[in-house]
Amino acid sequence: MHEYSIAYDLYVTAKKAAIDNKATQVKRIRVDVGKMAMVNPEQVVFLFDTIKEDDPLFSAAVLDCTEVEPETKCPCGYQGNEIYVCPRCGALPEVVRGREIVVTNIEIEAEDSP
Repeated sequence: MHEYSIAYDLYVTAKKAAIDNKATQVKRIRVDVGKMAMVNPEQVVFLFDTIKEDDPLFSAAVLDCTEVEPETKCPCGYQGNEIYVCPRCGALPEVVRGREIVVTNIEIEAEDSP
């Protein structure tokens, strides 16, 4: 179940960013999940909620996953979302987007320093 390791990595990434920025609360973590990443975003959210359960820094944290459609390109010039066969030349197009899992934003609350 690779969703657990993904959820844990998201937690660790957000925790490091929060500590580095002297956060008092992590509010929201936004993540782009490519549809071809072979990940179930609902499962990642559930597991993230389980992992963060005992961490007061994450008591109000929400993991917000946005699914990203695949984008492909072919040497013949085709660009689009056909992932198996280029509609122009019949070749296998290169997937340039849609396999990634990327943290795009982490919202935190931090105390003001005097």
